[in-house]
Amino acid sequence: MSIVVTGATGHLGRLVVEGLLAAGVPAGQVAAVVRNKEKAADLADRGVELRVADYNAPETLTGVFAAGDKVLLVSGSEVGRRVPQHRAVIDAARAAGVAHLVYTGVLGGPDADFDLAAEHKVTEQAVLDSGLPYTFLRNGWYHENYTEHLAPVLTHGAVVGSAGAAGRVGSAARADYAAAAVAVLTGEGHEGVAYELSGDVAWSFPEYAAEVAAQSGKPVTYRQVSPAEHLAVLTGAGIPEPVAAILVDVDAAIDRGLLAGGSGDLSRLIGRPTTPLADAVAAALKG
Repeated sequence: MSIVVTGATGHLGRLVVEGLLAAGVPAGQVAAVVRNKEKAADLADRGVELRVADYNAPETLTGVFAAGDKVLLVSGSEVGRRVPQHRAVIDAARAAGVAHLVYTGVLGGPDADFDLAAEHKVTEQAVLDSGLPYTFLRNGWYHENYTEHLAPVLTHGAVVGSAGAAGRVGSAARADYAAAAVAVLTGEGHEGVAYELSGDVAWSFPEYAAEVAAQSGKPVTYRQVSPAEHLAVLTGAGIPEPVAAILVDVDAAIDRGLLAGGSGDLSRLIGRPTTPLADAVAAALKG
């Protein structure tokens, strides 16, 4: 039996693999599903088994899983293509008879009504339909969704958005969500459970702008714009319009309170408080 992590060279997947090893799981019991072995050469050097497959090529998933495996299905990054990608993984996991399928979805699950959640909801239903023992990790927003893009904020002195001054985001560090996945994959009693994962403290965009200003020593404020203006700003920055439209829709969801979180599931799973937003801002400013 192995603990198998898909998307293992992505930001989240790699953190999960590292977390499993740090938790004492023998490298020989960890398998990383990757498209490119070269990107995971360092993991192979440490004894992690590499299994090559591509979400977009279902035939490559045959034989990737084995009976008794615990599998983390890290959701794909290609919005609009994720349902067939995820179904291919689920079908392969079911055919192999894996013992436990863990899926990284989105905060709110079936109650999330924003566009980005649609593919996650379909995937969760496909997991349920498969009959496999499952756990849903409904991840909230990552701090890094914002802190990885501080350069234009500092250049223009503004955090631009359409989420409203009162909309709050219960974000946490990517490493926090990875630690939750490790806890589920190495623990017991998580089957049939959906965890609503978010940071301990939800913040508003004016508060985020103030934090960036305080730590950078530069004037930064929150500039509220209309959804149409927000879309124009994002496309003007080179973001493809379909992706930009999804981001604008996310801000509308934030304004409705759908990404504030507050369940406490994440800190309980990882056994510690979640990483404060201020720490992520500090790390980003240090570069």
